[in-house]
Amino acid sequence: MIDMMQVARREIKMGFRNPWAYSFLILFCTFSLSLLIINSQNIVEGYSGITGSMLSLILYLLPLMTLFLGSFSLTSEKEEGSWQLLSTYPMGTMSFIVGKYVGLSIVLLTIVAFGYGLMGFLSGFLGTSFDSTTYFLFLVFSCGLVMLFLTVALFIGSLSKNRWQALTISVSIWFFAIIGWPTILISVLGLLPYLWIKPLLVALTFINPAELVRLFVVIKLGGGSILGPEYFQWVEWIQKPSGSLLFAAVCLFWIVGSIIIVYWIWERGRSRG
Repeated sequence: MIDMMQVARREIKMGFRNPWAYSFLILFCTFSLSLLIINSQNIVEGYSGITGSMLSLILYLLPLMTLFLGSFSLTSEKEEGSWQLLSTYPMGTMSFIVGKYVGLSIVLLTIVAFGYGLMGFLSGFLGTSFDSTTYFLFLVFSCGLVMLFLTVALFIGSLSKNRWQALTISVSIWFFAIIGWPTILISVLGLLPYLWIKPLLVALTFINPAELVRLFVVIKLGGGSILGPEYFQWVEWIQKPSGSLLFAAVCLFWIVGSIIIVYWIWERGRSRG
């Protein structure tokens, strides 16, 4: 536990000294102010064309930001020789991985919180406040993307040998998970028998964290009717009182499972020297 906290503290210090973090902070604040301008021109409440567009913009920015910062953090340990030094100390690999995840989460969530806090402060000051439920769901959407995609970033960093390789893999995964996902989904499901579509759709949704969080927030905003009959059961269980707790349990399972895989990769590399 002490080792994990030391790694997390070190990661927080390095994260807030990283110029990439401040570049993304400025970008996210600019983006948040853009959402504020949209809100000043239209009433943003529930699911509509405006909130759908805002969710899409967040979906483009946050996963890419998380993949870059998370994967670069691990590959820098390899390139600079820090991991080779740390591995000589009696520190467990799990403490190292979890410490990295906790430290990076704090850095990234601070960026998100600052952006939304600035947007909330200015909107209140200008008298154009967001609907509280919509504002909270947007915050949940952003934090969920960060927490889930950070595990993907650690997986990329554990497989990559340098930053350029991590950059290439991160952009590829971001493209397929965010930009190309609807096209890939339609092309794959169109080749299958009808009875296979629904089970495979559920499985693919759990594989893609962006789609998983997006569906939850869209349904909570009241836009479940636009998803189609294949997602009828999703709408049912998410709208139940226990739906939020079940979604949180699925996300926790996703995070823990991913960290275990990253641990196995790093432990295997450590045992081989």
